[in-house]
Amino acid sequence: MEQGREGWPHADGGEDEDQFDRLPDAVLLDVFNHIADVKALGRCALVSRRFHALVPLVDSVLVRVDCVIPDEPPPSASSSPPPAPARGRGALAHIARFLLGGIVRPIQALGQILSPTLALVSRRSLTPPPAAAALPPAPPAGDVSHHSPAEVLRSFKELRRLRIELPAGELGVEDGVLLRWKADFGSTLRSCVILGASSVSSKPPPQTTMDREPEELASIPESLHTNGGLKLRVVWTISSLIAASARHYLLQPIITDHETLDSLNLTDADGQGVLTMDKRQLQELRARPLSVSGNSHRTLMPSLIMRLWYAPHIELPGGVLLKGATLVAIRPSDDVLKEGEGAEAAGPAGAPWISDAFEEPYQTAAKALFKRRTYSLEMNSF
Repeated sequence: MEQGREGWPHADGGEDEDQFDRLPDAVLLDVFNHIADVKALGRCALVSRRFHALVPLVDSVLVRVDCVIPDEPPPSASSSPPPAPARGRGALAHIARFLLGGIVRPIQALGQILSPTLALVSRRSLTPPPAAAALPPAPPAGDVSHHSPAEVLRSFKELRRLRIELPAGELGVEDGVLLRWKADFGSTLRSCVILGASSVSSKPPPQTTMDREPEELASIPESLHTNGGLKLRVVWTISSLIAASARHYLLQPIITDHETLDSLNLTDADGQGVLTMDKRQLQELRARPLSVSGNSHRTLMPSLIMRLWYAPHIELPGGVLLKGATLVAIRPSDDVLKEGEGAEAAGPAGAPWISDAFEEPYQTAAKALFKRRTYSLEMNSF
């Protein structure tokens, strides 16, 4: 028995043994699960018949969406006005109607990304589902491939952990404005936390009387009511809820196709918004289908109770300064009342679902805002 070039034995001077053949399937699947990226997995599936058979059995997948180019805008986009909140009343309803008109195109673009009946257009070729019986030829130079995440994921039979990353958040905000949100869903919204700031800078403001006031006694300044600041924060809140409900609605076919899913995260490259669902919430959606908001492509929002914290300035580690920092915690009214918290709260201040919603340095901002006095708001279903 001779020694191969790498020190491995081979018989009678034949070709070196493929060392991957010495690895058990469980080890290869562990490697593929660490790779996770669906494009990389598609390339792995082209290496050998064995890889081609194993890739569809991975249980952890990441789908990165590069860009979206809608083929045609839906006919309703130009021929009919954007949908308005079904049951909203008063000032919030007017703001919501105004806002829906402003973000209808981003919501349509999101539909182009996730809906299996519409086309995802990638700047780079997206490898077709690895378990397909025959792989189509590579596209010509300059061409693109058309696959929705639902189509790409259909070949994965043991999927348990799924993360989808959009190319950007749906909500256009001005330069320097901070807007982050995290939402948990079952068949409907379970909780949402929003963090916003009118500007982010590295220069601390001059010391003022407000800064010297004890944080737990500091109230929301009167100027927030008169300069449009409160209205702006309501717009942030409604726009974040609409973006979250649109993502949730468009995930339904993926959730239906993959009954083995234990967790699902839908985020974006900007870090603007994160939608999460755990195993219990995924099962809830399968057992109790979501309710659609009118003719719009989003999940109906239930009646909500919100708490709003505000601080004129918050300094974060590293000298970063948030101006007009705002934290909003939201839960369905029925859930809050069932738990005996009353209409004045959206959950106890400092609860983990609020304080753990964001990573540093924004977690520090959330904890600082907890010490402030709060506004309590209610919103009808929309």
